[in-house]
Amino acid sequence: MFVLVLFLLLFIILIDILAAVLAAFFVTMSEQRVILRGGQIVTERGVICADVAIQGDTIVEIGQSILPQADDNVVDCESLTIMSGLVDLHVHLREPGFSAKETIATGTMSAAAGGFTTVCPMPNLNPAPDSVENLEQELELIRRDAKVKVVPYATITRNRYGRELVDFDSMKESVAGFSDDGSGVQSEEVMRQAMAEAARTESIIAAHCEINELLRKGYIHDGEYARLHNHRGICSESEWGQIKRDIELARAAGCRYHVCHISTKESVELIRQAKAEGVKITCETAPHYLTMCDMDLQEDGRFKMNPPIRSAEDRDALVAGLQDGTIDVIATDHAPHTADEKSRGLELSAMGVVGLETSFAVVYTKLVKTGVISLEKAVDIMSAAPRRIFGLSGGLAVGQKADIAIFDLNEQWTVNPAEFKTMGRATPFEGWPLQARCRMTIVDGKIVYKR
Repeated sequence: MFVLVLFLLLFIILIDILAAVLAAFFVTMSEQRVILRGGQIVTERGVICADVAIQGDTIVEIGQSILPQADDNVVDCESLTIMSGLVDLHVHLREPGFSAKETIATGTMSAAAGGFTTVCPMPNLNPAPDSVENLEQELELIRRDAKVKVVPYATITRNRYGRELVDFDSMKESVAGFSDDGSGVQSEEVMRQAMAEAARTESIIAAHCEINELLRKGYIHDGEYARLHNHRGICSESEWGQIKRDIELARAAGCRYHVCHISTKESVELIRQAKAEGVKITCETAPHYLTMCDMDLQEDGRFKMNPPIRSAEDRDALVAGLQDGTIDVIATDHAPHTADEKSRGLELSAMGVVGLETSFAVVYTKLVKTGVISLEKAVDIMSAAPRRIFGLSGGLAVGQKADIAIFDLNEQWTVNPAEFKTMGRATPFEGWPLQARCRMTIVDGKIVYKR
C-alpha cells in the first residue's frame, strides 16, 4: 500500500513538472520575437556589428544576420548604436513627500528618454526609508508608476539625522545600499558602527561626504568666481576631509564603501591611494564636474548644486581619475526642484540640477568625441561598472534580461529644458550643442521609450 501511494505521488509530481515545462514552451513559442537589425553593438569589451533577438523579456540571440521568422517584429537599427541600458546610481525621484518637484512616473520617464534602464533613488524623502514600513511606501509607488527598473537606497540613520542606525538586516534585500545622501554622517562613531553593520550584512555604504562645520554658509566653490563676484564659498576640505576619515573607517571595517559625487582633486588622490592599498572603495562623479569649472558659472540657480562645480584644476584631476580607473562610475545626481526654487540666483536657489536626459550626450560629446575616453569606456562607466559594483542584473548578452538602449550617435541637438520629460528644468547644460541622442529604450523586452 505504501509503495502504491508513493508511486502515485511521484506520478502526480512528474505530471505537474511536465505540464509546467509544456506551458513554458508554448508561452515562449507564442511570444513574438523582436529583432534589432543592422546596428552597431557596443559593450565594455568592444564594438561589433550584429543583430539582437529578444523573446519575451530575454535576449535569446546575438549574431550576424539573424534570420527573421514570419511573426518577428524587426526594428531597423541601421546607423544606430545598441548598448546595454544605462544605470544611474544616484538620482532623486522625490516621492514620497516631494511630488511638486518630481514623481516616480516623471523621473523614470526622464530616465528612459536618456537611455537609462535602471536607476537608484536616494532616500531624502518624506517619510525617509529608514524602516521596512517607510521603505514599503516608496516601493509601492515604484511598483505602480516606474517606467524603468528602480532600486532605492535606505538611509544609514533614522531620518538621516546621523545619530541612530537603521536596521540593516530588515532592508538589505530590498535596496541598493545605505546612504544618508544630502547629509554627511558627522559622527565618526556612528559611521564606524554603520560600516561594521555594512560589513556584517555584506551591504554597501554610499556616502555623501561633507563636514558641516566647514561649510560656513557657502553655496558655490570657494574659488576665483566666488572672489570675483563676492559669493560665499564652500572649501574643498569639506568634502575630502570626510572621505579621508571614512577611508580609515572602511579599512578597519573591511566593508564596501562607495563615495558619492566627488568633485575635488584631493578626493581623487585619496581614493586612488586607498584603492592601491586594498580598501574596498569605489566612487562616482557627475558630467558637470567633468566638463565645467567655477569660471563657467553664471548668476543663475541652474548652476547651483552640492557639491559645487569646482576649479579647472579639480576638473582636470577628475578627468585623469576617470581615465586611470580611480573613478568607477558617472552618475547624474539628478535632483529636480520647482521653477520657483531654482529662480532665486546662486545664493538663494535650492541646490540641485537635473541630468538624466543629457548625461550620455554630454559624456559622448565632451569626452568620447574629443578622445578623452573611448566609447567602450563610456559604456563601462555608465552601465557595466554600476552593475558590477552594486550587483545589479543586466548586460548585453544572451540569457540576460533585455534592458537595452539604442542611440543615434550622429544626431546633433541643442539642450532645451522645455522638451524634458522630467518636471525639473534647471540644467547647467541649457543651450549646449550636443551629439548623440537616445532613440529607443527597452526594459525587460518592452519598449518604454521611442523617439
